[in-house]
Amino acid sequence: MMAHNLSPRAHRRTVSAQRVVLTTSPSSAQRSRRWLPEMARRGVQLLVARGISSSPSLSRRIKQTESEIVRMFHPPVRQSEEAIATIVPRYAHSVRVLDERFIRILKIFKWGPDAEKALEVLMLRVDHWLVREVMKTDIGVNVKMQFFRWAAKRRNYEHDTSTYMALIRCLEVVEQYGEMWKMIQEMVRNPICVVTPTELSEVVRMLGNAKMVSKAIAIFYQIKTRKCQPTAQAYNSMIIMLMHEGQYGKVHELYNEMSTEGHCFPDTMTYSALISAFCKLGRRDSATQLLNEMKENGMQPTTKIYTMLITLFFKLDDVHGALSLFEEMRHQYCRPDVFTYTELIRGLGKAGRIDEAYHFFYEMQREGCRPDTVVMNNMINFLGKAGRLDDAMKLFQEMGTLRCIPSVVTYNTIIKALFESKSRASEVPSWFERMKESGISPSSFTYSILIDGFCKTNRMEKAMMLLEEMDEKGFPPCPAAYCSLIDALGKAKRYDLACELFQELKENCGSSSARVYAVMIKHLGKAGRLDDAINMFDEMNKLGCAPDVYAYNALMSGLARTGMLDEALSTMRRMQEHGCIPDINSYNIILNGLAKTGGPHRAMEMLSNMKQSTVRPDVVSYNTVLGALSHAGMFEEAAKLMEEMNTLGFEYDLITYSSILEAIGKVDHEYTGQGC
Repeated sequence: MMAHNLSPRAHRRTVSAQRVVLTTSPSSAQRSRRWLPEMARRGVQLLVARGISSSPSLSRRIKQTESEIVRMFHPPVRQSEEAIATIVPRYAHSVRVLDERFIRILKIFKWGPDAEKALEVLMLRVDHWLVREVMKTDIGVNVKMQFFRWAAKRRNYEHDTSTYMALIRCLEVVEQYGEMWKMIQEMVRNPICVVTPTELSEVVRMLGNAKMVSKAIAIFYQIKTRKCQPTAQAYNSMIIMLMHEGQYGKVHELYNEMSTEGHCFPDTMTYSALISAFCKLGRRDSATQLLNEMKENGMQPTTKIYTMLITLFFKLDDVHGALSLFEEMRHQYCRPDVFTYTELIRGLGKAGRIDEAYHFFYEMQREGCRPDTVVMNNMINFLGKAGRLDDAMKLFQEMGTLRCIPSVVTYNTIIKALFESKSRASEVPSWFERMKESGISPSSFTYSILIDGFCKTNRMEKAMMLLEEMDEKGFPPCPAAYCSLIDALGKAKRYDLACELFQELKENCGSSSARVYAVMIKHLGKAGRLDDAINMFDEMNKLGCAPDVYAYNALMSGLARTGMLDEALSTMRRMQEHGCIPDINSYNIILNGLAKTGGPHRAMEMLSNMKQSTVRPDVVSYNTVLGALSHAGMFEEAAKLMEEMNTLGFEYDLITYSSILEAIGKVDHEYTGQGC
């Protein structure tokens, strides 16, 4: 009767109190004690019923497992009232600990009715904290997803950004990118999920790692329109992702967008990424402008930024600009590291300024920057190419003192330098053995260098043996090694063996490289087998192996040699139509053919056209035309051309001198004969 007189609020309180009493009553605890072990036994019996095994050892293990599971769910020893009073209240999230028994249930039973029942019995409240904690555990990601879906259906519960992000991170770890993308979309569509700039940055990074660039861009702008103002970190994630995909143009668009919006400004990482993008595009002015802008905004350029710019300047052959940047770097108290010195030494070495490279090599050591193996390899390489083998060997000996371990690249560099010196090529076998004794396995490139070197020093049998050794060691066929052998055999006029090797390469590789085809076409043309050369050129196209400039030049050379000038010129036009740009050798081949069979006037006309084109005539071009003029007795024109050559600093070669003298002698003989 009294209950009927209670207000609605008081009635709800009474009902709630009754529920608490019912939940904590002895009968409920007894039911828990009965149900949980029974659930465990059912799980074990199910395993046995599936007939996994009937072996005695497995039976003992099943009984042991049953015992363990039963013990796991025995209620704890009754605590005193004082201990119960110290239980942490539910709202104290910072010290809540996830019940290990629940995690063990998930591991054993996955997700299903039994796990749901355990959650109820253990009185675990389903909230954001619980979901995040479950996502942190080491259970399978599919179980996590099932739990996540189940939690979403609970009354008075909705997932927020933190729970979505917890699951999204789990999916990224196991590379379930399809499911990850679905969760991201679901999170963004959910009206109660507010994505922060930090979370936006993380989402972009994860999608970038998954190669979902277009999706990352779409999500970035979708979230941005929901009043989420991206921070520099979010923009940086976008910029870095676009850079990894090589979309450098879009990087600049993002930078402009970032700068014009006014609420977010580039930081050091932004500038570093942008300068890197412009360096890769070869846009020196834009990269330098950003460097100056960075300094104007009070930011100190990093060592990495200066190193990228120095690399770009060297790539554009601006050695002076690169050195000026290096000096500026030091004046800014920005300490060069081993990567900076590597680019400096590499750039100077490629420019042929070996002594300056040597200077910086020793300077870096004085500055306390220890050279690594890459620096040593570069120095040895440039010294070897400059013919300074003794200095290269001295540096090799210093590697131990500098705690630099020689690599396969180091030995390859030494071996190549010995071959190029010619006078010390006999030392190569001992260095090859030394390399193997040091525990360094030769690479495919090592064998390629050795085969090429032995071919050039007329040791064909040794080269053939090394090709066999490559095959025995399981190396895949190396087109460069075959190319060296085929070229050497062609020069030795051993065309049948060259063709045999070429067929072997095609059978082993399924195809061949454009360079090997070019070598074969060249030698077939020289052997007068022009039809075979043309067929091989056509075969390239049929097999999808696009001819390069060397292949076109080889075919044009064969055509010009047999006087087929119109066909050679037609090949040159076809070459340009297919996007292959002729080089100076292409023009000289045609010029030589014209000089021999087309008459000096056509040769002079082509030389004049070359002067107006991007490919300017070289000393070979002038000597070819000069020889044609001399043979034709056009000495006045020849004299003008010689004067032009002197102005350009070109010298006459021996062949041209011989042509001039022969022509003069011929004219004198004719004049003397007429006088008699």
